[in-house]
Amino acid sequence: MCNNPLKPEPYKITNIIRDTEFEWTFAIDFSGEIKAGQFFQVSLPRVGEMPISVSNMRGGLEMTIRKTGKVSGYVFDLEAGDNIFLRGPYGTSFPIDDYKGKHLVIMAGGSGSAPVRPIIEHFYYNSDEITSMDIILGFRIPDLILFKDDIKKWSKKFNTVLTVDNPDDSWTGKVGLGTKYVGDIDFSDAENMAVVIVGPPVMIGFCVREFTSRNVKNEQITVSMERRMACGIGKCGRCKINDKYICQDGPIFRYDEAVNLID
Repeated sequence: MCNNPLKPEPYKITNIIRDTEFEWTFAIDFSGEIKAGQFFQVSLPRVGEMPISVSNMRGGLEMTIRKTGKVSGYVFDLEAGDNIFLRGPYGTSFPIDDYKGKHLVIMAGGSGSAPVRPIIEHFYYNSDEITSMDIILGFRIPDLILFKDDIKKWSKKFNTVLTVDNPDDSWTGKVGLGTKYVGDIDFSDAENMAVVIVGPPVMIGFCVREFTSRNVKNEQITVSMERRMACGIGKCGRCKINDKYICQDGPIFRYDEAVNLID
């Protein structure tokens, strides 16, 4: 992390992967310590900044950015070799050590697949650390599916469900919300299960109900809170809910704590 946490520093873009029309993965020459679930404030001078979660840490930093506004629009004009400005990483991380020895379930919707990707990658290469893993990834349409090559790779080792809400004529895979496939998971050892859910708040709520109805406790569930972070260090108050600053106390929470964070 930079000595001045509010000062962006330039880092070179080493590669750009155009995952979809609107979501690109930027590989960045950053060598600092990063943990799964943390985020950076990404900026360009005289344009602005935006919080972006880490989508890969193996072999360097990758962030998957969705083109949704002014800053991301300018970022999409950059090319490999250009500089991008970062400050961070900020926030809490997924408790990887707590998942060891557990039946791990990962559920993510849309761009929520980006912050869970480092967890899946860790256990893909260290599968002896868990008893088993189920992955459920949902996207709105086939053209918005992220990390297609990774999903194929993961499916060879773990039970992996890829589903879309609105298929086109070419789609031959699963259809429907991810919650539709929770019942296919083996809950015979629910007490030894750890669940990670990342996506919009409404999705998280429905997913949690599916798991708790099958004897998974709130404290076994980890979520990432979506929030527009500004300063990243708990000073501006923009992301405060109750007594929590999402940028500092989160964005990763156990659900027994997150359930009380109501705006």
